[in-house]
Amino acid sequence: MFTGIVQAKGVIHSIQRNDFGARMSVDGGGWPDPGDYKPAAGDSICVSGVCLTVVKVSAGVMGFDVIAETLAKTNLGELKEGDPVNLEPPVTASQPMGGHFMQGHVDGVGEVTEVVAGEDEHRVTVKPPADLMAFIIPKGSVAIDGISLTIAAVAEDRFEVALIPTTLDLTTLGDTTVHRRVNLEADIISKTVVHQLQNMQSSGGGAQGLTMQTLRDAGFCE
Repeated sequence: MFTGIVQAKGVIHSIQRNDFGARMSVDGGGWPDPGDYKPAAGDSICVSGVCLTVVKVSAGVMGFDVIAETLAKTNLGELKEGDPVNLEPPVTASQPMGGHFMQGHVDGVGEVTEVVAGEDEHRVTVKPPADLMAFIIPKGSVAIDGISLTIAAVAEDRFEVALIPTTLDLTTLGDTTVHRRVNLEADIISKTVVHQLQNMQSSGGGAQGLTMQTLRDAGFCE
């Protein structure tokens, strides 16, 4: 489980293709600092929105085995040596809960369609796969390349996020450009509610069948 509060920008150290996918090595660029969390083999790390398992750590470089399906269904398959990635360790019960709950399970890859960089604001517009728009709501949460963001505006087939200077400085979105493909993970609460309502509708429990009892049965209240 992650929160979308990126701890560092790493750099792809190497990518070695193999029969199951690839061995991807990421240089943390000095992250984490001595005395902080130290990644070890078997740990989960969020790499630009994708939950990956550490298989090796050597001199600040973390190695991950990435299967072919992950390479095909995220933007990790498009990365090359020297490309930056966002890094976040798994959340613990003792740390502040910033951002929002994330699983590191990418729902789809979207495309940046517009970047507006003005003196008073910086906005990025993303067009997600059509089936993800049901989970995109104004002021809701979304993860873009592993970054927890609040949705600023929603159009028919795309949405906008407003970026603060800290996000621009500490994450890969500071260098994003039009046509760049980004990993998207919708808010787990939105996905759960929409999924349940769709199930109710398909089973004949539409708006007329939505009662306090059906909400109790669905687990939304006691």
